Amino acid sequence: MRTETILSDITVIGGGLSGVCAAVAAARLGKKVALVHNRPVLGGNSSSEVRVWVCGATAHGTNRYARETGIMGEMFVENQFRNPEGNPYLWDLVVLETVLAEPNLRLFLNTDVHEVEADGSEENRIIRSATGWMMGSERRIRYESPIFLDCTGDGLIGFLAGARYRLGREAAWEYGEEWAPEVADDITLGSTLLFYTKDAGRPVKFVPPSFAKDIAQTQIPIKRVIRSGDSGCHYWWIEWGGERDTVHENERIRDELWSVIYGIWDYIKNSGRFEAKSMTLEWVGSIPGKREYRRFVGDYVLNQNDVIGQAPFRDRIAFGGWSIDLHPPQGMYAAESGSKHMHADGVYHIPYRSLYSANVSNLLFAGRNVSASHVAFGTTRVMATCAVMGEAAGTAAALCSDKKLSPRGLYESGLDELQQTLLRQDASIIGLANGDSNDLARRAMTKASSTRTRIAVENSTRTYPLERDAALLFPVDPSLRGLELLVDVREDTELAVELWETGRPENYVPSGLVARATANIRKGERQWVPFGLEWEPDSPQNAFVIIRKNANVRLHQSVEPFTGALAFERGALPHAATELEDHDPTQPVVEWSMKALIRSPFCFRAVSKTAAYAPDKAVGGYKRPYGGPNLWVSLPLGDGGEEWLELSWENSVTIGEIIVTWNDDVNEDLINLHHHRTSFDVIPELAKNYRIEARILGEWTVVASVRDNRRRTDRRKLERPLVADAMRIVVEETNGALCAELVEVRVYA
Repeated sequence: MRTETILSDITVIGGGLSGVCAAVAAARLGKKVALVHNRPVLGGNSSSEVRVWVCGATAHGTNRYARETGIMGEMFVENQFRNPEGNPYLWDLVVLETVLAEPNLRLFLNTDVHEVEADGSEENRIIRSATGWMMGSERRIRYESPIFLDCTGDGLIGFLAGARYRLGREAAWEYGEEWAPEVADDITLGSTLLFYTKDAGRPVKFVPPSFAKDIAQTQIPIKRVIRSGDSGCHYWWIEWGGERDTVHENERIRDELWSVIYGIWDYIKNSGRFEAKSMTLEWVGSIPGKREYRRFVGDYVLNQNDVIGQAPFRDRIAFGGWSIDLHPPQGMYAAESGSKHMHADGVYHIPYRSLYSANVSNLLFAGRNVSASHVAFGTTRVMATCAVMGEAAGTAAALCSDKKLSPRGLYESGLDELQQTLLRQDASIIGLANGDSNDLARRAMTKASSTRTRIAVENSTRTYPLERDAALLFPVDPSLRGLELLVDVREDTELAVELWETGRPENYVPSGLVARATANIRKGERQWVPFGLEWEPDSPQNAFVIIRKNANVRLHQSVEPFTGALAFERGALPHAATELEDHDPTQPVVEWSMKALIRSPFCFRAVSKTAAYAPDKAVGGYKRPYGGPNLWVSLPLGDGGEEWLELSWENSVTIGEIIVTWNDDVNEDLINLHHHRTSFDVIPELAKNYRIEARILGEWTVVASVRDNRRRTDRRKLERPLVADAMRIVVEETNGALCAELVEVRVYA
């Protein structure tokens, strides 16, 4: 046996997406990191071994402007380019290369950590080391570091170290949760196995194994949706084990899931009810995808009321947006639907205090084992949300290492630095502004070659029957002095519209009525109809304009997206079969759906000019939509034309690093294994070709020139700092959008 010791600044155990993002975040901040994973591939439940879709705050397009940024966002956008078919093995490569790109990070695959050395009292423990066995290499490896991160999902490392945790469902009285049971119990969400099918192009028979379950003798064919063409995560409902111990009975749960998978396939192939003669099994999972086990206790336990109330924690370090999504304990054998969903009015915030242990002083955690109640865990458990918590935990670990602080000590004395570091890394925090005193761009004057000052969608491509209420959303900055709609009218009629505010700046649903207006319209086509809607909010906000249904009216739509403007329809059917998912249709983000109208706004014109796209928005502090789009947008680029944003200083400054963040349309729902596809491999709003120039002694000098860009963020450290009194970002070509769109520029000495 070969025995060795690995000394690091930080040890991350668990190589799912939370562990990957934690390790990469810490390594990018200069820390020596060991990432230890007990499987041969990274990605956890998202990997080719399990193949679960990476879902997150977008909730399959239910939430607006909610796609994650930071490291998770980088992987989403890169996968969109490399892997438009959603190949699970190519997703593995995207995750692996994200890790291998970091020179400060050492990766240990196939290494099962099952020993932890910790000491101290029950209320104040500290981890000294963790030891694992590298399968296939016969290496016993001991990991030592001042800080440990448990990203194992099941919470094994913290458990072995004596960290406090919860298992099962809390009683309703503990946090006042509507969806919690009256009495606490040990019930969890179950585990799932998936399978893939393909058309072989010729008849294929299937002889079921002896252990295949006759599902016709169960409720499954009655209560669940079975189709011959479905595979993968369409069968997320093949779930079982919620009433058992999902760890200690993992093998028993796997066997039951196998029996049902082969029973379902026997039913599809041999019952005579499906067109499946040429269909065959391509892949069947062998590792149950676990949903729930231990949840650690931190200094704060996130609960249902925090999620639904969108509590704006002072220590927020990430956001989520998936619904509170709870499943019946009986899983696939339950008589009720496979899941029930409660939605907030928009994204919710996650506090840093939920990412470190209340009693193990050097333990952080991320993923499905964070400090949350069972009900709140119903939303935090999805992988993209786990990933952004991982980036926050890894960033916190790096700062703890720098400052020789415990995670709690960082909360007490370094919270602002943690949040500002996350923002600099483009991590996913909503409503927190750049307050970095070292950012030279914050005190620069801005100007641009041109700026969009009109909010107008005028190029009609098709019409939309106003058979149900519809709506449009757009920024009001500083005021609105009227609105026009492009319509076709079958018979003379009266059309009513309403202007609503959205409440919170991070929400995109009607919250409070501001104004009403009506217009009498004559029969005719392509009419621009004015409405006297006026509004001057105290601060920049989005307007949510409801257009009341009218069978005599058709709205016009464009296929040219307009950044900052969205279209909605009321009461559209949910994306999933009602047999599988229970969504309350009156919840605002469900009631007002944009899914069928993505990148296809209604044709309208706001009468007044806008400052929502002004040059100073690129240094305004916000890196995401929040009460407005928060970015500079130029006028359309002409043939061979260029558009630029300029920063200038009264006195020359020393420039050593430039960070440019482009618009990658965080409203676009991306997913790793593509249950849907976009018509593009690169987000069109991203700048494709651009250059960075600096003005040195009155002369413009090219600092960098970039071709075929497909990424949101360009972090550019100059080999030799330069002294300049101005710099420009010059956009030569986009990836398809009409205008240059720049979210943020930062400059550091």
